Amino acid sequence: MAGSVGPTSALAPTPAAGDWRAPKPPWLKVRFPGGPNYIRLKNLMRSQALHTVCEEAHCPNVGECWEAGTATFLILGDICTRACGYCAITTGRPQRLDLEEPLRVAQAVQSLELAHAVVTSVDRDDQPDGGAKVFADTIQWIRRLSPKTTVEVLIPDFLGNWDALATVMAAQPEILNHNTETVPRLYRRARPKGSYARAMELLRRAKLLDPETISKSGIMVGLGETRAELSAVLCDLRSVECDVLTIGQYLRPSPKHLRMERYYTPEEFAEIGAEARGLGFKHVESGPLVRSSYHAERQAEGSLRRRHVSVGGSDSIPLYTK
Repeated sequence: MAGSVGPTSALAPTPAAGDWRAPKPPWLKVRFPGGPNYIRLKNLMRSQALHTVCEEAHCPNVGECWEAGTATFLILGDICTRACGYCAITTGRPQRLDLEEPLRVAQAVQSLELAHAVVTSVDRDDQPDGGAKVFADTIQWIRRLSPKTTVEVLIPDFLGNWDALATVMAAQPEILNHNTETVPRLYRRARPKGSYARAMELLRRAKLLDPETISKSGIMVGLGETRAELSAVLCDLRSVECDVLTIGQYLRPSPKHLRMERYYTPEEFAEIGAEARGLGFKHVESGPLVRSSYHAERQAEGSLRRRHVSVGGSDSIPLYTK
């Protein structure tokens, strides 16, 4: 890769990358959100009492995506039971589950006439199934109200509860996403309650449970990983038949979060993306501003077969019950 110092060495720090006050390079500058579609979508989310990861995680693409009429719904509340070192979502004791949330998400998808809906969540380690049943109910409600909409879910690891994973897979999402986030060496610092091996096992089991589901994962760079470590993660993901990959720049949400070690250039992202495609990923998004759901609709075009799932009346889609 251009600018690397060797196959196993850590990439050199970018000058001022760790300085919270330092200006970002020009390729990371985005327009301030505020177009008419952005305002319409924001008002809809507020009226339906819904959350989006776009806002909660301070995504830099919120203006572009919302203006295009796409958003990633955040279910299971907006308070996470984990405290990952890179994430801007609030950590604490979550509120009780909102039993009508799956229906409201589906109604929002219907109102927006989305061709592709993306649903993610906070971690709910306080729940026996980690919130898996809520994911399944949300998929089913979207199927009923918007049968032509493809569905992508970005799920937590459920602490290795494979029955919970099976619950989500039984609802047959078109895309099953679980982010790897970083290289194994940095997990203890970045994801203290996560496990690299568990992330790989989840993706492997998802493919076994439903080979027709497109599996997907995401990596962020800039935390101090080496080029060799990145290459190893790409190979690991292909070994568990991961189909789609996103690679983006880590941006420090606040001075309290993990320090960013360097900025990757657009050229470096292009090279990493080319390497991933050479390994056989069906679709790769690699760039400074890429996030898990960035241009998710592109991944749905041409690479997915819409599920032909028969969904009956509303009584056949129960809301979440313990």
